[in-house]
Amino acid sequence: MNIDELITKNKLLEEELQKTKEELFKTKEQLNIYTMKNKIYYENNKEAQKQRVKDYKEKTNYAANLSIEKKKEYARTAYLNKKNKLKKLEENNENI
Repeated sequence: MNIDELITKNKLLEEELQKTKEELFKTKEQLNIYTMKNKIYYENNKEAQKQRVKDYKEKTNYAANLSIEKKKEYARTAYLNKKNKLKKLEENNENI
């Protein structure tokens, strides 16, 4: 490769980097606008939201008060599922 080819390649990479930076900036702006709208909405309607949740829990007879045995059962099931996933991942990595 000669110097001219390297210079043109470098310019192309700089242009691509600049485009990527602009795209990232636009995406961050859109994300900030979206999250701020939600934040402002929930700050203004906090009490109404709490009331809606309370009404829903009453309507559906939602109960988060589980017995100790149920909590242990759920924790054990989650642990076993996680253990199986890790085991499968290790097997896949060994096969690769």
